[in-house]
Amino acid sequence: MSLAAIIFIISALMILYVLAVYPLLLAIAVRFFGRPVRKQDVPQTVSVIIAVRNGERWLRRKIESVLSLDYPREMVEIIIVSDGSTDRTEEIARSFADQGVRLIVVPPGGKPAALNAAVPHATGDLLFLTDVRQVLDRECLRHLVACMADPSVGVVSGNLKIQRGTTVEEESTGLYWRYENSIRNNMAKLDSMLGATGPVYLVRRRLYVPIPPDCLLDDMYLPMSIHLAGYRLALEEKAIAIDEPTLLSSEFRRKVRTQAGNLQLLVLLPGLFSRRNRMRIHYLSSKIGRLLLPWLLLAALGSSLALPGAWKLLALPQLLFWLIALADGLFPHGSAVKRITGPARAFAVLIFSAVAALKILVLPARSLWVEARAR
Repeated sequence: MSLAAIIFIISALMILYVLAVYPLLLAIAVRFFGRPVRKQDVPQTVSVIIAVRNGERWLRRKIESVLSLDYPREMVEIIIVSDGSTDRTEEIARSFADQGVRLIVVPPGGKPAALNAAVPHATGDLLFLTDVRQVLDRECLRHLVACMADPSVGVVSGNLKIQRGTTVEEESTGLYWRYENSIRNNMAKLDSMLGATGPVYLVRRRLYVPIPPDCLLDDMYLPMSIHLAGYRLALEEKAIAIDEPTLLSSEFRRKVRTQAGNLQLLVLLPGLFSRRNRMRIHYLSSKIGRLLLPWLLLAALGSSLALPGAWKLLALPQLLFWLIALADGLFPHGSAVKRITGPARAFAVLIFSAVAALKILVLPARSLWVEARAR
């Protein structure tokens, strides 16, 4: 067997495993070995912390959704941390002071630094970390807190629902998110997620550890630090936060930061590879597998072109897929063809964000942060 054939078979099998076989095996494992979280509706004191930079478009709506939560108001404190905002963010936050909303102003230093500055001011037994853009369902916090009745749980994530997009591009991005979310849901049912749903998660305050200021994935570093200490990272699907659909360009920048953050965590959290990580095989299959995916795809394409004779035809489906993805920009919005080209382009762009993420090897981590923007 030629070297090209060996490379093609190995890369093709690994691609199939990462994209299809692993998610299928995970779903099967949940059927036989899933562990439900023991829930009980017993309220605990909660500190809601919203770290925000230049979020004037969303902040008023966000605070109002927190104030409208179906949860004992006397057991909730709300802390807004302005990370060097230059718009009306701080003015809006101060307008809610008579309703108990506290504002902390810190120099621009990024979300991890803002959270680290806010937590010492929090008094609740639980920290509800949530972002400015998403609206919370009224029952969201109550469902999250109910999971904390299980002493094995250290972090509980909510369920982020993306509004249906108005364009094929937005719908394709949402489709990719739903695929990712199904894997995270099954991990949580088996044992633990590999991180948290950044815009909506709950942490026991006594388990909080300071996040490195340059950390790109605070919603993975903090939860996984707690997981490595022996706790579960649970998911409560009834605790809903609703987000706006995003354009592929915005989602690409987010994925580049996420993939760069996964590279960064190889150094920040070496315990991810140790026996302390009960989800080690899932970490390798999911996170590391996604980092390797673009290189596996290139290896499969290159090696198939080097195969002898008619075996070269194995390259045709791959070339056809990439041509379909590249052709997406040629068709106008509303075209029926974009129902095919749109998802292909979304997959290609988001997968190859792992290549763009390599910039973290030569650029400061902070340069990969991009403020949330209106569509």
